[in-house]
Amino acid sequence: MELCERVLSEMTRLRERVPEVSGSVACTVDGLQIAGDLPGDRCDQTAALSAAVLALSRRMADLAGKGVLQETLVSASAGFAALYAAGPTIVLTVVAEPGANLGLLRLEGRKTAAALAAIASRQR
Repeated sequence: MELCERVLSEMTRLRERVPEVSGSVACTVDGLQIAGDLPGDRCDQTAALSAAVLALSRRMADLAGKGVLQETLVSASAGFAALYAAGPTIVLTVVAEPGANLGLLRLEGRKTAAALAAIASRQR
């Protein structure tokens, strides 16, 4: 099984564990899409923007002296986008509906990011 299929499989498991997740994208830290299941044609744009947001979030965490970035959460009027560093090479962005259980989203998002990091390390 290749990287894209393994990553997509983990993202599917995330959707099964968190019903309010409406889609997700995994990309490289350079913004190239690895796998995605967002509706429409938003995966490529989301991947590119996710890499930029991750870089800025890492910089902010460093500048604030608050340790290693764990996640970035964007809270909007119609739901959420959560970004996770999945090891040094992958960014996971998860989109969730309004009313999502944020505790569960954070827990499962981090678990999925760790699984993606492990998959990426085995690919090298």
